[in-house]
Amino acid sequence: MKKILLILIISTAQIFSQNLSFSGTIKDTSGAPIPGVNVSLIGTKLGTVSNAQGIFSIKNLKPGNYNIEFSCIGYKTRRILNQQLKDESLIINVVLSQQAIESQQVVVTASKYAQKISELPVSADIINSNEINKKDINDLQDAMRYVPGVNMVDDQISIRGSSGYSRGAGTRVLLEIDGIPYYTGDTGEIIWEIIPVPEIERVEIIKGAASSLYGSSAIGGVVNVITKDITSKPVTYVKTSIGAYDNPAYSIWKWSNEIRTFSGLTVAHSDKIKDFGYAVSLTRLSDMSYEQSGFYTRYIGFFKGMYNFSNSSSLILFINSLNQNHGNFIYWKDSRDALVPPDVDQGERVTSNRYMFGAVYKNILSDKLFMNIRGSYYRSDWNDQTASHNNSLSNLYRLELQTTASLAKNFTLVSGIEGTNDKVTSNIFNDQSAFGFGIYSQADYKFSFPLSATFGARYDFSKLSNQISSSAFSPKVGLNYKLSDRVTLRSSFGTGFRAPTLAEAFTSTTASGITIKPNPNLKPETNWTFEIGANYQLSNYIDFDAAIFQNEYYDFIEPGIDPHDGLAYFGNITRARIQGFELNSNYSFFDDKLKLSINYTYLWARDLQLHQALKYRPRNMAYASLDYYINNFDFGADFRYSSKVEQMDFELVSLGVVKDGDKRVEIKVLDLRTGYDLNPIGFPAKVYFNVNNVFNYNYVELIANLAPIRSYSLSAEFLF
Repeated sequence: MKKILLILIISTAQIFSQNLSFSGTIKDTSGAPIPGVNVSLIGTKLGTVSNAQGIFSIKNLKPGNYNIEFSCIGYKTRRILNQQLKDESLIINVVLSQQAIESQQVVVTASKYAQKISELPVSADIINSNEINKKDINDLQDAMRYVPGVNMVDDQISIRGSSGYSRGAGTRVLLEIDGIPYYTGDTGEIIWEIIPVPEIERVEIIKGAASSLYGSSAIGGVVNVITKDITSKPVTYVKTSIGAYDNPAYSIWKWSNEIRTFSGLTVAHSDKIKDFGYAVSLTRLSDMSYEQSGFYTRYIGFFKGMYNFSNSSSLILFINSLNQNHGNFIYWKDSRDALVPPDVDQGERVTSNRYMFGAVYKNILSDKLFMNIRGSYYRSDWNDQTASHNNSLSNLYRLELQTTASLAKNFTLVSGIEGTNDKVTSNIFNDQSAFGFGIYSQADYKFSFPLSATFGARYDFSKLSNQISSSAFSPKVGLNYKLSDRVTLRSSFGTGFRAPTLAEAFTSTTASGITIKPNPNLKPETNWTFEIGANYQLSNYIDFDAAIFQNEYYDFIEPGIDPHDGLAYFGNITRARIQGFELNSNYSFFDDKLKLSINYTYLWARDLQLHQALKYRPRNMAYASLDYYINNFDFGADFRYSSKVEQMDFELVSLGVVKDGDKRVEIKVLDLRTGYDLNPIGFPAKVYFNVNNVFNYNYVELIANLAPIRSYSLSAEFLF
């Protein structure tokens, strides 16, 4: 007992002696602060990210010598070696010089802990807050349309062809915010509108099956939204925007003589009071819409609070809300009335109130062992004013325990266990419940030569209401080999699974002429995925990346029409195969004043049972982005192309439910933008002007639903 007490006293003394810190400001060569810089202590798992003012702080450090690394895309990585901490904390002010290509940015999503993106065995992309702001994006799904290998069908995301369109039931891509899963308990879908876009620091996208770490909904990939750090000093952020839609391309489509406008306003504040820091924001968005009954009004609330219990433990609390009232435009009346819904759908609207409560407890047990406990409660309550009067109330609870251990200098082990419990009260799904749990572990090992290996596996068990329970084992292996200073090779192989959602198994309703029947015998779907890729940095100004991938799906869940009764339902396709490749390149010219990005993805997605293309998967996708910086101006252009999809929900056309639903074309959209930064002249503001769909090109992503026509927007953001 005396020995135990002595150990506890010594451990407690060590913990409370960890009260030193590194802090400071990071700026560019012009003196402007740089947000989003990854600051890490080399050889440890400790680090942080600079905030909007370029301020960083790493706390709870022991006395000793440290090597500090500063890295950010677009800037040269800088290291400060042998920085000694003795009796007091140190302030370090850093200046980073620009560099066109930089592959050392850190991501946390691939392995649930911080890693350099160049060391991953899988393909990954990052969207930073600057890209979102300069495009005046208020809904994250619009930013996802410009990610290589990603295809959006209305509000449903597909990474490398993993998904088609399931009308709001289920997702094959897991969305997280700061590591907390965000999908509804009833439909299992992503509600993009709830994401507080002004609070985003960056978005990490991991491509390919990630079930070995994340479980069911990650069979196609993961999107993790990283929110901004809480500032150490009071900061107020205000963004306002206003815009309008142009007239339709054809006068026959014009259904309103009003100018169809949209607007947004965000007010946010962040501060720290002793050991408690907080960030709070409120956003209001309103859109009259270019489509009749396509309008919406949204209120998005966000609160993030952090309290340091001690030098080694802290608690982060999240509250996120979405209160929305919107119209109900599903498909057009016919091609001559492309912006007007069918007569039976006129005047329909949907109200929804969604709330997410999350908590993350972090504890540094030792220099080599970290623990995270994540808990969340997602409440979703919606009802529609339609003939069916559909409504649903779901309550989804989740709890996860994760540990990250550095077992040796080059060996990291991530392990965890999580459980979910779901309760649904609804007239469309009936009263249902679901339960599931998973246990996972992943080991990352770096050899003495430039090779790193990843080995991981996860076991999941799920039970959907009265259905037979199901389980899945999802292993994964990955390799990353640095062939030279400029060439890195990567490869990964893994399996994934996805359990049916309550909506896919139990939906029974009629909406807009479509009757959906339940399928309680729906089975889980599984897949295996393989990727091999390479990154080549030709110079500091030119970068190439290529990847070949293949996905084999079994019992693939897709919506369809039962030929025996003409009713829609979700069923298991016996087999599906998706193959393809990606080619990505980045260029910089004229001392980084001109930057160009070109990306191309080829998809071969087939239903092996019907011997035809999978629905809503374009065979060719290409994205290009151009930015030119001069003085305080930023001029930019974004172009995206998708070839004409081979298959859509054509059964609805043959049944006479949707008129002219076979009309579709390739997608060719050009957006132009310009921005002006007033910070260098002493005024804390940035102004942006955007023209989207410059040529007013007419296309559909979803059957019989015209995508947004040309629009103009003016926005400004202020930081005080």
